[in-house]
Amino acid sequence: MTAFAATELIAELDNVVKAGSPERRIQILRQVAGLFLSDAERLKEQHIGVFDEVLVRLMKCVDPRVLVRLSISFADLRPAPKDAIRYLAHQQDAAVAAPVLLKSEALSDSDLIEIAHQCGQQHLFAIAGRKLPSQSLTEILLKRGDTNVCRELVKNPGARFSDAGFAMLVDIAGRDDDTADSLIRRSDTPREILGRLVSKSTPAVQARLLKNTSPEMRETIRAAIDSTAVETHARAPVDYSEANSAILALSKAGKLNDSSVNRFAIRREPRNVIAALALLASIPAETVESMIEDSDCCGLAIACRASRLNWQTTAAIISNRNGRPVSSRELAQVKDIFDMLSLSTAQRTVRFGSVDELVAKPGLTPHAPAGAA
Repeated sequence: MTAFAATELIAELDNVVKAGSPERRIQILRQVAGLFLSDAERLKEQHIGVFDEVLVRLMKCVDPRVLVRLSISFADLRPAPKDAIRYLAHQQDAAVAAPVLLKSEALSDSDLIEIAHQCGQQHLFAIAGRKLPSQSLTEILLKRGDTNVCRELVKNPGARFSDAGFAMLVDIAGRDDDTADSLIRRSDTPREILGRLVSKSTPAVQARLLKNTSPEMRETIRAAIDSTAVETHARAPVDYSEANSAILALSKAGKLNDSSVNRFAIRREPRNVIAALALLASIPAETVESMIEDSDCCGLAIACRASRLNWQTTAAIISNRNGRPVSSRELAQVKDIFDMLSLSTAQRTVRFGSVDELVAKPGLTPHAPAGAA
């Protein structure tokens, strides 16, 4: 097509957009697109900009079915009309958007992140197959994507994952075998992540992972399996029978109080502390045990309040947990929560409620009546 013909064609644009028939608009769009595709590599930036504006104006006036072929034609194009590519990528019709979402280098990371936040699973699936999706983009895909999107993403050797992204993949792999198998085949999967994946798997799944992994990673998987077995054995249930007997005897004698529990805490006698809180708060010893092991000590403070213990004893219990150091700032924050709780609220929370919801509730007032929780 000659330069004169091209100028004449573009000059028709306004009349076609305003008064042209649908067939005429499609014809003009195809001619303009064909002209651009034939000369794209020779066009200067300002000329590409002119074509870009014309293409977008015409694309807004045609049926989406026409845009599908245009998206396929433009997906691999370099240089590309960026506004036209963005227009195609934002279409709700996945058949239109998918080709450019999958391949076009004219889309920036911010463009893709915006689309990933807004569009459906077919759009996300196309983005998951791109050559080099960034860490920020893969996190959004993992959060919003369904199983198929996650499978496509973890199979993509060019995908980059942050620590948070790998953590999400471990959770997904626990529910989906294909994701688990792909995760162990990735060359960039950290050994720590492999260990976490194996530790959350059943023996049957562990055996399959070991079979499907590469020879280089097989020893890592074996080591993780052995470590998990040792850790599981080390977590054998604690026998509280002796501690329960001693605590019950103290209670019957009227000596199970702040003084005795404080002494258990300072002497670092965890079984006696756990048995005492379990009896005083009427909750299982295993529940108290998990609170003591938790890095967040709010639950433990609420259990102490439910046990009618004072703050001095509570602080001693929190501060003397083995391997659980607590800062003075954190202790002060926990004291605020402790002081705000009524006895009935604390007792109901540790027996039936959610500690997380209680601590996050903005309306808590000091010593609120039972109904306030």
